[in-house]
Amino acid sequence: MYKDYAISDTLFHWQSQSTTTAESPTGRRYINHRANGVTILLFVRENEKVSGGHYSSPFYYLGPADYVSHTGSKPINIIWKLRAPMPAKLLRQSARLAVV
Repeated sequence: MYKDYAISDTLFHWQSQSTTTAESPTGRRYINHRANGVTILLFVRENEKVSGGHYSSPFYYLGPADYVSHTGSKPINIIWKLRAPMPAKLLRQSARLAVV
């Protein structure tokens, strides 16, 4: 399970796939997206499946995001800066999910 959560209304902690390193082509693509002319579009969902487990939960589009920093490897933990603030409802839900 990924550890993805809002830090604030414009900062989002996102975790890559478990095999991704910062040195891998995928890791470099995330980290260097602006220099390569790539726009990151961030979609999130609360759960993988809806209650009952038969259907996927809907995704919410948070908009374009820019790389801020990263830590770790396998997975990489990336901080993204959203270009527009996250809706308050999603921010509250994400904050609840991030509490461990």
